[in-house]
Amino acid sequence: MGFIEVKNLKIHYPIRGGIFNTIQDHVKAVDGIDLKIEKGKTYGLVGESGSGKTTIGKSIIGLEEITSGKILYNGIDVTNRARSRKKEYKDYNRDVQMIFQDSASSLNPKKRIKDVISEPMDNYFKLSPDETSKRVIELLEIVGMNEEAMYKYPHEFSGGQRQRIGVARAVASNPKLIIADEPTSALDLSVQAQVLNFMRRIQKEYELSYLFISHDLGVVQHMSDDIAIMHKGRFVEQGSKTEIYNNPQHIYTKRLLSAIPDMDPTTRKAHKIERLRVEKEYTDQEKEYYDKDGRVYDLSPLNENHYVALNPNGIGGNL
Repeated sequence: MGFIEVKNLKIHYPIRGGIFNTIQDHVKAVDGIDLKIEKGKTYGLVGESGSGKTTIGKSIIGLEEITSGKILYNGIDVTNRARSRKKEYKDYNRDVQMIFQDSASSLNPKKRIKDVISEPMDNYFKLSPDETSKRVIELLEIVGMNEEAMYKYPHEFSGGQRQRIGVARAVASNPKLIIADEPTSALDLSVQAQVLNFMRRIQKEYELSYLFISHDLGVVQHMSDDIAIMHKGRFVEQGSKTEIYNNPQHIYTKRLLSAIPDMDPTTRKAHKIERLRVEKEYTDQEKEYYDKDGRVYDLSPLNENHYVALNPNGIGGNL
């Protein structure tokens, strides 16, 4: 049992129309997802824009209403605040934090950095002003910033610095899980590496778990222990990092892997040829990997560390 488990999660948005504005259909943003996040591990969630991966992250932290399914925290159902005992849900709110993709909009521009970072501490701990200041300074130092930063406003920092501040704020409540939603997508490569490296460092220091959400399989490979590939609101492949990268089975996974840039000039041409081959394969065989309505099939086990959504009749069978 993972300390955070998501079971058969569905998030459907109604489509209304007609004279009486009745519900005509639903957009199935997330359509039957199971995942388990272990203590001290990173679970990578990968997919293109609109695949539903960010919606999953927001539902876990309570920013997205769930249509059906369960979220379990140490075996306790925390899906619905009203059904959860007060202390348990307060613990969950403290223990699960989020780093947002857009650091500029996620930091209150009217607050100094000290107040931005200390807000979670004010909510969950009874600290004196001196204790709060000391803790803010410690957190800034952890993310590679100095004490002077606490007296400034968000607009006075670069994108990379604001993302570091976002990490410091997420860590301020001493969480057990941090949901990182595309935390480096807006940063250049050198700053990306810095942010990822100190995220790994604080993971070890605080024994954190991450749900790391990204469209970039290269970044996810660097960070993750387990990985799920998401497409059209469902998982097409799920398993250990080793299985996903060394033995991909779903055509969509192969497509994403082939899109990872090759930085070696001696193999770049061959990589481009292989990418074009995979793109053609995807175009030719796409319908064989999805049902007649274009829906991703249910996951089936290849082994205990690898699941893939394949046509139950076999690839190329009658659909």
